Amino acid sequence: MKKKRLLLLLSALGAGTFALYLGASNILINALLVPSFMEKLDAFEQVTEQGLSEQVHTEDIMDHRSELRKETDVFLSAHPKTRLSITSYDGYRLAAEEFQQPTETHLYALLLHGYTAKKEDMELFACKYYEKGYSVLLPDLRCQGESEGNFIGMGATDSKDCLSWLDEILKQDPMARIAVHGQSMGAATALLLSCRKSLPKNVFAVVSDCAYESAELMAEEKIREWLHLLPHPIMDTAKLFLVLRRGYPLGIAAPIRFIKNSTVPTLFIHGTADRFVSVSHVFDLYNAARMPGKELFIVEGAGHAQAQEKDPTAYFKRVFDFLNKHLPA
Repeated sequence: MKKKRLLLLLSALGAGTFALYLGASNILINALLVPSFMEKLDAFEQVTEQGLSEQVHTEDIMDHRSELRKETDVFLSAHPKTRLSITSYDGYRLAAEEFQQPTETHLYALLLHGYTAKKEDMELFACKYYEKGYSVLLPDLRCQGESEGNFIGMGATDSKDCLSWLDEILKQDPMARIAVHGQSMGAATALLLSCRKSLPKNVFAVVSDCAYESAELMAEEKIREWLHLLPHPIMDTAKLFLVLRRGYPLGIAAPIRFIKNSTVPTLFIHGTADRFVSVSHVFDLYNAARMPGKELFIVEGAGHAQAQEKDPTAYFKRVFDFLNKHLPA
């Protein structure tokens, strides 16, 4: 009788532990990829604070950040933005803003922000591109900013959404010559976009600034660093939940898997002091890439998404020299 009770108790404990494990896996997906849940946990603020704490705060970077912010504010005060929206391939409303050149130049830039960010965070880049004669489109990637969605896409769904934004540009100007410039998750999105078979030939170049090679690898690293937990097996179960909840296979949010298929000239940028996405990611991506005209630009002393703040003059000179080199006649 005692043995039977013990077996029942152990079974109950086992079932309870398994249920707790499944619940934790589901919560992990919510905490990483569902903004409404992240807000309840203050996860947006925590990610922002963690990201800021891991950035470099040297005097030159802080001074350049202030100068760039003032320059952007002047640009925004002189150039009204146009609001755009489209419906994604799976029925979500996606939002963007656009800065259109007063005269037709056929030059366009699609600028893509990072994880838990928004389109306004790319307005500094819009200012620089606009000065060079580009009309500029800045989307909110799904589930962020003003765009709807079920999960943050980590580049997997976003790269498909961006095909629709490219179509929007081509509706305005079928002769458009388009550069795609992304930071962090936006850079991973740009790389995955460049690998899509249906990519319009109008896209002539990509600028990938501090992209990760794999969203799954990033998640595993942060589970270790921030939560001090082993990522497996909970990560494996969380990925299954993501698919079962009408999400996407996290494994496809991996530029390293597909970059060999891209034929679009790409400038890979990364800072040596990046503690959020290690500089090792860019070397892996660059070495795996086979497109003609690829270039690597390493910025000494720059933290995550800070290359443009470490040395704005060198950064934007390198970007536009690269684009001019590959701009179709």
